Amino acid sequence: MKFAGRAEWTKLRTDASNTWLTLGVIALTLAVGAAVAMTSRCDATGCGGDPARLSLTGVLVGQVVVAIVAVLMVGNEYSTGMMHTTLTAVPRRLTVLFSKSAVLTAVMLVAGTVSVLGSLLIGGLVQPGRGFTEEHGFSALSLADGATLRAAVGSVLYLVLIGLLSLGIALVVRNSATAIGIVLALLFVFPILAQVVADPDWQRHLQQISPMTAGLAVQTTVNVDDLPIGPWQGLGVLALWAVGAMTAGGWLLRARDA
Repeated sequence: MKFAGRAEWTKLRTDASNTWLTLGVIALTLAVGAAVAMTSRCDATGCGGDPARLSLTGVLVGQVVVAIVAVLMVGNEYSTGMMHTTLTAVPRRLTVLFSKSAVLTAVMLVAGTVSVLGSLLIGGLVQPGRGFTEEHGFSALSLADGATLRAAVGSVLYLVLIGLLSLGIALVVRNSATAIGIVLALLFVFPILAQVVADPDWQRHLQQISPMTAGLAVQTTVNVDDLPIGPWQGLGVLALWAVGAMTAGGWLLRARDA
């Protein structure tokens, strides 16, 4: 297992595109979060904004790059034939699966933590000047606040789970372009359907099973009772999607030839 883990880490870090993509997760998350923080404004008490969630808006964009990194960990090996070499060196295929998952999780924990903490820091510096003040009913962003801490930790876990979901789908389809398309469809089609469907009950159900909508509920720090699903329950829905994808990917990795 240790050998397989080192091998996966070596493959990931020696590919320059992976390094740039991982940095891209951080850069895009921070940039989008900063842009939203600087353009949002609260002019009256109870304006309805959620400072933490606004600061973490960049996660919506960063998750796409996370998905690409995860998919390429598998897709590149199948497209180049390196998967044959990998499975020859490590015949136990579940070991390969666990090693890829562990390395991806470690990298995304670091990238996600930097992105989320940086976004909250920027938001904390910018938002008071945009009207998010105690006079308008908002306290300063701080990890000492339970809801903000939950939003921060949950956002990091969200990015990790998106990576594992994408890795599992890539193992199922074994093609990078197809896997990325499926991941993006899973993330964005449910919210679109929820907007199209007129029935409020069906809208709520679609939001409850949507990996993105349910998962990002963990970022909400105000009016939590109005959510279609609770913050941690929503992240649990995304975790189930990730577990399902990883289970299917692991089973097919064992069942099929490389």
